[in-house]
Amino acid sequence: MKNLSPRSFCLALFSLCCVQIVHSEQPANGLVPEVPGLNLKDKLYQLEAKLSDLEKPFISTAPADKRDGLIVGKLGTDGGNLAAIEAFANELAAAAKDEKTGNVDSLLISYRGKLVFESYYRRGRANFPHYQMSITKSYTALAIGRAIQMGLLKMEDLDSPALPFLKELDTTKLVAGANTITLAQAMQMSSGIRLGDEKAKELLKNPAQLKGQAEIQAYLQYSDPIPPMPRQFKYQEPDTAIAMQVLNAVAPGGAEEFIKNELLGRMGITQYHWEHAISGLPKSAAGSSICSRDMLKFGQLILNKGKWKGDQLIPEAYLVRAATPSQINEHYGFFWWVDDLHIGGKTYHAIEGRGAGGQFIFTLPELDLIAVVTSHNKGMGDTLKTLPQRIIPAFSR
Repeated sequence: MKNLSPRSFCLALFSLCCVQIVHSEQPANGLVPEVPGLNLKDKLYQLEAKLSDLEKPFISTAPADKRDGLIVGKLGTDGGNLAAIEAFANELAAAAKDEKTGNVDSLLISYRGKLVFESYYRRGRANFPHYQMSITKSYTALAIGRAIQMGLLKMEDLDSPALPFLKELDTTKLVAGANTITLAQAMQMSSGIRLGDEKAKELLKNPAQLKGQAEIQAYLQYSDPIPPMPRQFKYQEPDTAIAMQVLNAVAPGGAEEFIKNELLGRMGITQYHWEHAISGLPKSAAGSSICSRDMLKFGQLILNKGKWKGDQLIPEAYLVRAATPSQINEHYGFFWWVDDLHIGGKTYHAIEGRGAGGQFIFTLPELDLIAVVTSHNKGMGDTLKTLPQRIIPAFSR
C-alpha cells in the first residue's frame, strides 16, 4: 500500500575522502561532534540531509560519561578486541562505495552493560536525533508493552479482536472479517488488510477525513474482505496504525503523551522528535528521530528483559512474545526482526530493529552485546551482513 506509506527515503550521496584513523581514547580536541543551537521542532528529516559531512570522523574507545543513563567503559579493558573494532572503524570512515552502501553516520557498541565504543561519521552528530524509518515500528511495539506493564492493556488483549478498543468506528460499514483482527496479528504484519492503490489515492485527496480513528475506518471499510488465519505476511502501514490507535485509545492523555512520559521519559530520552501521521497520532510505520545513544537504551531494555535501572518498564513475558517469530514469518515478531546468525561455526540469536537507509539496533543476548548503527544509504545497505561478521568475533573470544 505504497500510497499510504511514509515518504520515500531518498538521500543525497556525498563523496568522501578515505581517512586513516589513529587510535586514541579521546579525539584530539576532546569534543564529540554536535549541532549547535538545535531546535527539536525543526523538520529534522530535511535538516539532516543538509548537514555537512564531518571533516574527520569521531572515534572513541572510551566514551565519555554524559550521565544520560548509560554506563560507560573502555574497549579492550572491559572486553572486546580493540584492534578488530578499530580496523572496522577505518573501513566505515573510508569513501562510500555508492549511494546504496557505506554511508554510515554512527556506530556505537555496548558490551556487558557498558558503552565501550562510540563513533560518528559524515552526518553523524551526538546530539542530533537521526531520522528513523521502519525501526519506529519497533519503538511502537515497546510502547504497547509499556501499556501492558501499567495495566492499561492485558496480555490476553494481544490475542483478542482490536476493534472493541476503537469505539469511534462505524462497525456496520466494515468489511467482512474486520472484527477478527487481533493486536498481535497487526504487530506481526498479518492483519489481512488490502487497500487498492486507486482507493488510497482517492482517500488522500481529502486528508481531513482520515483524522483520528477515521484512519482505521478507511482501512477496514475499503479493504478487501479479511480472510481467516493463517494470512499472508505483508509489511504495511495499516498494521502499525492499528497498534498506535489502540495505544491512543487506552492511554490517559493519548499516545503522544504516553510515549513521551511513560516510555521515552522513563529512560531519560528527551532529545527526540516524532512526526504525526495523517490521523494526528504519532507515526507508527516511520517518522521518529532518535539520538544514537538513546537507540542503545532500547537495546539495553531488551537485554535487561524489560527493566531499566531496576524498574520493570515492560513485562518480560511480553518481550518474549515480541521476539518470537510468528507462524507467518519466521524472522518477524512484534515489529522486531529475529535472526540466527551463523558465524565462526557458532549460532548467535539476534533481536533487531531495522530501518531503511540503515538504522539498526542489534541485540545479541548470548554475548550481552548491543550495536547501534545510523546511516543515510539508499536502501538497507550491507550492514545486516557485514556488521555481525565484524562485531561478533571481536567479542566472542
